[in-house]
Amino acid sequence: MLLAAANAAAIPAASESWFLSLAHPPGTLPDRFVVPTCVVTSWAVLSLPSGLAAWLAWRRPGHRPALLLWGWHLLACAAWMQCLFGFRLPGPALPVALVLLGLAALTAAAFAHVRRAAFVLLLPTLAWTCYAAYVTAGLWWLNQG
Repeated sequence: MLLAAANAAAIPAASESWFLSLAHPPGTLPDRFVVPTCVVTSWAVLSLPSGLAAWLAWRRPGHRPALLLWGWHLLACAAWMQCLFGFRLPGPALPVALVLLGLAALTAAAFAHVRRAAFVLLLPTLAWTCYAAYVTAGLWWLNQG
């Protein structure tokens, strides 16, 4: 949750009007759910099960690779939010979102090998990361000019 709070503090308030002015891909949530504040809040809400998953994995032997991936995933999440909302750059945010998605999938797979419950707790994060990558790709595609 600290990471989400730090990201929220670093994202300019003007990002909300910028984000709402963009063309959005089909299936994008209504504006009141997609503004940067809500995106940061969503990641903060996902931090609780993600942190619990990491704690469950940490308590098992062989957890180190899974937790390293989890840390890289958190870093990629912060980079994606700053790239898209802080710098307002959907183009560069797209490869970051794809890296984030890959790290989320690798982290979930690694957690599955360490402890099944940790994997299950990461499923909402993986789903939200898929959605974030889709929206980022759509924003880039629809607003290239």
